[in-house]
Amino acid sequence: MTWADEFLQRMNEFKASFPSRRNGVPVSIQLRVSGGSFHREHSRHAYQMIDEYLYSHPPDNFAFEEQESGPELLAYVSLITAGVMLTSSVIDFVTAIIKARSDGIRHGDRKSEPLELVMRAFDEHGTLREEKVLTIDPGQGVSRYLIEKALLSSANKMVPKNDGKKKDVINK
Repeated sequence: MTWADEFLQRMNEFKASFPSRRNGVPVSIQLRVSGGSFHREHSRHAYQMIDEYLYSHPPDNFAFEEQESGPELLAYVSLITAGVMLTSSVIDFVTAIIKARSDGIRHGDRKSEPLELVMRAFDEHGTLREEKVLTIDPGQGVSRYLIEKALLSSANKMVPKNDGKKKDVINK
């Protein structure tokens, strides 16, 4: 099974777990390092902060997955008249992960390559698309506003354009 096949399966499982979100498009939002890894073994302090955040803000509209290259959120981009929308909880959690990595480095986590905020989705033809949203240098903080603006800009480019017909682009 290829990586793309595994990703498609993961997205289909996520979509099946949120059947009421039919007015949106499932996406993957990953914070990955451009080289090396960003997981518990090398980012102990960051993951402690991420775990504390998840404990105090349990996800109810997204899924959190740990990947060796960095944390991943599976979420829905809602389609609205003016474009697209992501929930505040998704944007807040992405912001918290970036802050946790920066704080973790200050507390002794291994400093590594820049962090890339990446969004993946399937287009209207069922083709996997990936867009690098932001690149963040180690230890650099970014504002919630910048993260929200960058994510929404990428989501507007990535989600399938709806011509009035309902398209199920994931279950191929």
